[in-house]
Amino acid sequence: MTKKRFKVVARVSTANPDAIKPILRKLIAKGSVNKKGDEFLIEADMEGADAKELNRSLLSALRKVVKKTRLRAEWMSDEGTTQRFFDYVLKKKSIGAPR
Repeated sequence: MTKKRFKVVARVSTANPDAIKPILRKLIAKGSVNKKGDEFLIEADMEGADAKELNRSLLSALRKVVKKTRLRAEWMSDEGTTQRFFDYVLKKKSIGAPR
């Protein structure tokens, strides 16, 4: 399967930030993880089959640690497609110019 490159900008909120922080740092190797209030702000480059699969795997890994974790993420592909997710649900998809 062909891997595509994506840029993700996301907010993670959880019932236990101290438990989530090390997992986020491990999962987001190429990017930044910053805590702002009760949320973590993520900006990273990731590779995968598609945005839906990357979003699902990120949220699943976080929920294995803390069940009450929420993810609001925007995934932008090199081809110009942007997909916005709230937890596992695709909320909006737009197609623009490649970056």
